[in-house]
Amino acid sequence: MSLTSHITELRRKHQALSEEVDKARRTPGYDDLTLASMKKQKLRIKEEITRLEQAPA
Repeated sequence: MSLTSHITELRRKHQALSEEVDKARRTPGYDDLTLASMKKQKLRIKEEITRLEQAPA
């Protein structure tokens, strides 16, 4: 897998998690621990995207 396609896939996963987090926030009584876990996963993906984009070519 090329670097560009890997970054694209990470961006897709990040977007999907963003949508899940938004949906969870609108759901009354949603489990806070699950929501926090999704947010952490989203942050890890964002950090990985940033790291890969800044890596020397």
